[in-house]
Formats: sequence, structure tokens, C-alpha cells
Amino acid sequence: MDIKKIVRKLVKKHGCLDPFKLAAALDVTILYKPLGNTLGFFVRYKRQKVIVLNESCPESLLPFVMAHELGHAVLHPKVNTPFLKGHTLFSVDKIEREANTFAVELLLPDELLINQECCISSVARCQGIPDGMELLKIYSERK
Repeated sequence: MDIKKIVRKLVKKHGCLDPFKLAAALDVTILYKPLGNTLGFFVRYKRQKVIVLNESCPESLLPFVMAHELGHAVLHPKVNTPFLKGHTLFSVDKIEREANTFAVELLLPDELLINQECCISSVARCQGIPDGMELLKIYSERK
């Protein structure tokens, strides 16, 4: 699966990098609910794609969480990862890595990195992408 190509095609078709605007263009419903330690999740209900975001999610993480969940909606529309995690021995690591890759490709396109005079982690943080250690902390707290 060429995630970079999928993201580029979406961005070209809809003319934006904003995961919230892309979700609207793709007819994905966004809901905000109290989710405890869960930052967000994607579910498909009666053929309707829905992203549920934690209403307490820090503003700085919201773009990444939204882009990650949009990655599930685009790349894995029929996969129920909460069910797989809770009721099977199926590893969802690959699915989660693909959603993270989608989020980074969307929020940090190659064009943004060309001619940058600061380090990539600074640019990434400005685009709402948590650094690797912060990302590991986020996901370890979710379990």
C-alpha cells in the first residue's frame, strides 16, 4: 500500500491538507464525546463513516489525532480495530502504523520540508505532529 500516493491523490482532489476539511469532503461525520484515556476512534455504522474525538483532547494533538483517525477511514474503512483489540488475538500494530503514516504524510508533506532552515522535528511540531517520545507516551497511556 503506497500511503504517500493515497494522501497526495486525496490532497490533489480536494485541494487541502486539513484533516477536518478532508473528512467533510469525504462525508465522514465527526463527533466529540468524553472518551477517558482514548483520544479518538473510527467506526463505520450503517455505511456511515464516523470519527469520534475525545472532547478533552489537547488542542495541540487534535490535528494529529484527527489525521490518524481519517487514515483509518480511508485506509481501513471496514476494519473494526477496537473489536480486534478487545476480542481477538489479531495484532493491530500494522494498522495503527499505517494510520500514523497517513497522518504524517497529510500533515507534513514533502513540499513543506523543502528549503526549511530548522530541524524536521520543529516543523513537525508546528504542524501538530507529536515527537516520537510523546507519541509513545500517548499510546502507552491508552492501553
